[in-house]
Amino acid sequence: MSVIDRRTFGAATATALSYSRVLGANDRVRMGYIGLGNRGDQVHDAFLEHGDSQTTAICDLKEDYLDLAARKSRGEPTRFKDYRKLLERKDVDAVAISTPDHWHALMFVDACQAGKDVYVEKPLSLTVSEGRRMVEVAAQTKRVTQVGIHRRSAKFLAEAAELVRSGGIGKVTVARAYHVMNEWPHGIGNPPDGNPPSEEEWDRWLGPAPKVPYNPNRTYYNFRWFYHYSGGQLTNFGVHYMDMIRWCLSADEIMPKSVAAMGGKFVMEDNREIPDTLEVMWQFDGTLVMFAQYNANAAPGNAQNSEIELRGTKGTLYVHGNRWEVVPEAVSGHPRPVRTPIGREAQRAAERGGRKTLIEPRSARGSADTAFHARNFLDCVKSRAKCNCDILTGHLSTSATLIGNIALRTRSLLDWDARAERFTNHPAANRFLQYPYRAPYKLG
Repeated sequence: MSVIDRRTFGAATATALSYSRVLGANDRVRMGYIGLGNRGDQVHDAFLEHGDSQTTAICDLKEDYLDLAARKSRGEPTRFKDYRKLLERKDVDAVAISTPDHWHALMFVDACQAGKDVYVEKPLSLTVSEGRRMVEVAAQTKRVTQVGIHRRSAKFLAEAAELVRSGGIGKVTVARAYHVMNEWPHGIGNPPDGNPPSEEEWDRWLGPAPKVPYNPNRTYYNFRWFYHYSGGQLTNFGVHYMDMIRWCLSADEIMPKSVAAMGGKFVMEDNREIPDTLEVMWQFDGTLVMFAQYNANAAPGNAQNSEIELRGTKGTLYVHGNRWEVVPEAVSGHPRPVRTPIGREAQRAAERGGRKTLIEPRSARGSADTAFHARNFLDCVKSRAKCNCDILTGHLSTSATLIGNIALRTRSLLDWDARAERFTNHPAANRFLQYPYRAPYKLG
């Protein structure tokens, strides 16, 4: 297998995506977009890279988001403030949902029942029961689904997962992931509650969430720091890491058997609800998995400053933003060579005593991965094949992070029955698996 560097990959990516813009012009997937701010804008851009994707309809509460999306689109998409009106359109084949987390389940279920295929951003749901219902409805309606854990469409990560699954680093006993940044002391700030710019928009933004006084930090991007609308950084970043670890450990539906967590808001002078310092530990079958969220200190989480590390009996895999690297284990002062996809030269280097086996970048993080993820969804809409990150895959990875939050809130070591999706040793913890929607909202 040849090695390519970032520049070569970037040129190849640009060529591939540019070429895709002219493919399928007569076989377009007519897309509707629900939620167009921040991540929604990025997802829209990713689909616009492909010539067989046509923006037919757009929906958001903010006019400036609609204006931006309309300017980018080829043609004049129909605008909506009410997503249900968009779903009624006969000229929409599929929708992309990029709203805050607490809206995902309602919109996804309604879209499936309206006969639309669905691309829904991660984390899939706000609660485990929502995610399970989404899986059930997708199966009942036979819709093509893609969850926006876009790393599933990154070739270099698929190679890393295959290496681990095939025993390339031996038996994995520990996996760690890190979200590290220093937001001290003011974080997202501490604005007072007040009157919303629009009472109607605030009410519609809250949707099924409890009615609370308006606070600017509870809206748009900063909603991720409040439990009514998000699982915090554990689900925001952690679901990417948990999904990658699950992917590496098994090609099947592997899930944790127990979970514990500790942390809290220790130093931040803002009005967040989620911790600024958090550690979660899951026990899988023979593997400990840990997530560390350090938001009051930006020192690297490990010597490699990687996002994820998997420690095997033969070596350690470090996953970075655009590459992965294996450090073989030493036995009696000599490195144990680890076979990797990079080929024979790296193998010989390991045998000569080199400690690192480097895999050069196979993908650029972010926009390119999302474009590949969008490409996979469009292809599957046409073929009716299963997407790289279908609804069940997304649900299992999201659920694993959600139960971490429940362990934190209950201050408990929780035993998890993955088949029943219930805690077996703490009945009171099961109440956090769902929450009552604010009237008149109901999950279909």
